[in-house]
Amino acid sequence: MLRLHSVVFAIAILLLAGTQLYAPAQEVSGSIDWRTLRPEGEEFSIDIPKDSTAEMGEQQYHKMVLRTRLYISKTKAGPIFAVASISGIRSNPEAYSEFQRLNSYVDAFKDWFPEKVRGKEAKLKLTLVGEKILNGHSGREYNLTLADLTGTAHVYATKKRFYAAVSLNTKKDEDLQDRFLSSFVIPEKVIEPPVAVAQQPASEAPKPAPATPDSKKPSTEAEKSEPNAEQAATESKAAETVDDKNAQSGQKKPISGGVLNGRALYLPKPDYPPEAHNAKASGSVVVQITIDELGAVIAAKAVSGHPLLQQACVNAALQARFSPTMLMGEPVKVSGVLTYNFAR
Repeated sequence: MLRLHSVVFAIAILLLAGTQLYAPAQEVSGSIDWRTLRPEGEEFSIDIPKDSTAEMGEQQYHKMVLRTRLYISKTKAGPIFAVASISGIRSNPEAYSEFQRLNSYVDAFKDWFPEKVRGKEAKLKLTLVGEKILNGHSGREYNLTLADLTGTAHVYATKKRFYAAVSLNTKKDEDLQDRFLSSFVIPEKVIEPPVAVAQQPASEAPKPAPATPDSKKPSTEAEKSEPNAEQAATESKAAETVDDKNAQSGQKKPISGGVLNGRALYLPKPDYPPEAHNAKASGSVVVQITIDELGAVIAAKAVSGHPLLQQACVNAALQARFSPTMLMGEPVKVSGVLTYNFAR
């Protein structure tokens, strides 16, 4: 009987110890005290732990100075929740597309954000998951790797700012990640109506001004104004009728650049997908790309290589960065190829 009591007592001790060991793991997400963050001067709201902090600063990006704000809750062991807010690249449809603007913001975010989380030497790896739309605003979803942390970021560009909602952790916790990212909200995108222009009688219509040499130069004031997209298109069409040479210039196709690997300022390596590894896929993948006037990749398409490796190469190519290409003093688009080699 004494021996039986000893066995029962030992089992009870083990059960109690197991409960104590399991309890902290259960408390990680349940013990977080959330609050709704709506910072003054921002366009977003999100649920974030109450211990979050905020900081403001500036970031040099090429020849521009971007204004940055970071709202973050972090611990050494994770999880880490953050909203990055960046401004300074104005919406300017006449000079560049919204796709190009978002690319530039993502590039600036990738340079600036890692230091805020893991120090100056930290490197952030982004893998594109897909496109996203939130209340009419274009965005993307990325998988992130930063030192010992992995997670997800949802990024969007409004007319005024760029936002990245980031969830990072030392271990996978999809419920906690979704709790944070799904609470991010920005206002509905407002589509401005075209500006109505009063028509004048033909006899009173002003004659078009002759083209001047200055009209052929890229505007240096592009970043200081936010022209209406419809108005810019109207002005562009009028310019075509005045100066046929300018019209031909506006219709130029990208110049051919051949193999562009050696010309890249930043050329990330593609991931080796698990399914490709299991299939022992290897060899070269060639990706056809188009580079805009600012040096960002605006289009990428795999044209050869193992099918299991192609998407990873396209994702990597879209993150590449180049110096602007000038032709007769004007920036131009460039088309060419990037080649990626996979060895077993």
